[in-house]
Amino acid sequence: MKFLNIFILFGLFSVPTWAGSQSSEQATFAPEKIVKFAKDVEKYAAAQGARAFIIARVGRPEKDLPKGIHYTHTAIAVYSDITLNNGEIAQGYAIHNLYQVDGKLNKSELVQDYPVDFFWGAQALKAGIIIPSDEMQTRLIELIATGKNADLHNPKYSVISNPMNSQLQNCTEHTLDMLNAAIYQTTDVDKLKANAREHFTAQRVRTSRFKLMLGSMLMDDVTTKDHKGKIATATFGSIHNYLDQNQLAQHSVNLYEDGAITDL
Repeated sequence: MKFLNIFILFGLFSVPTWAGSQSSEQATFAPEKIVKFAKDVEKYAAAQGARAFIIARVGRPEKDLPKGIHYTHTAIAVYSDITLNNGEIAQGYAIHNLYQVDGKLNKSELVQDYPVDFFWGAQALKAGIIIPSDEMQTRLIELIATGKNADLHNPKYSVISNPMNSQLQNCTEHTLDMLNAAIYQTTDVDKLKANAREHFTAQRVRTSRFKLMLGSMLMDDVTTKDHKGKIATATFGSIHNYLDQNQLAQHSVNLYEDGAITDL
């Protein structure tokens, strides 16, 4: 009877699975569709003259996402020289991610991959693109080129990490930390978190506390221990609002598989 009750709970209350940043996910779409879409994203960013930009994907079924959250994984893409399997050098975008460690979902690592890899496990062929100001792009490129982005990595992972402190981190909080490192030209985490508390508005996670409690009991990568009061986290949308309000974004769109483009 005890096990039956547990299964009933699963049926009535889906645990929070809207976030998560894993690299080894199964493809939902045909490989050729993913490759074409990834190339379309690269071509679009290049046509805008982007040397570095913020990129987001939908890594969970959109119907399962809480209200107001449209993307689940966020990273920084940088135009780079890329060594192909045959040894030739090509130009394209390398994507700098924070991903969960396979088999240890409450731990993360920094991984560089490429647009096809990035969209391989996407649940919708839709990309969020924010192109920062030229100065911000230059600072982000320098941050990554010098390896200082690694100074901002906290391997203790939670899908709903609180971006106002450094207890835990997810992919979008790491992206925010990189952006703030570029803005304030420091990798001092205490200073970056103080500035986040002063200037950044996290996005409320609008789901029941029961679901969050159930998730924290059943899933290693869900916890609210770094939050006090209402649960709020960094999202692609909240990063867009932050940069836009401070005149640090020059171009921000949603790009779809059929070529449609909408403003954020």
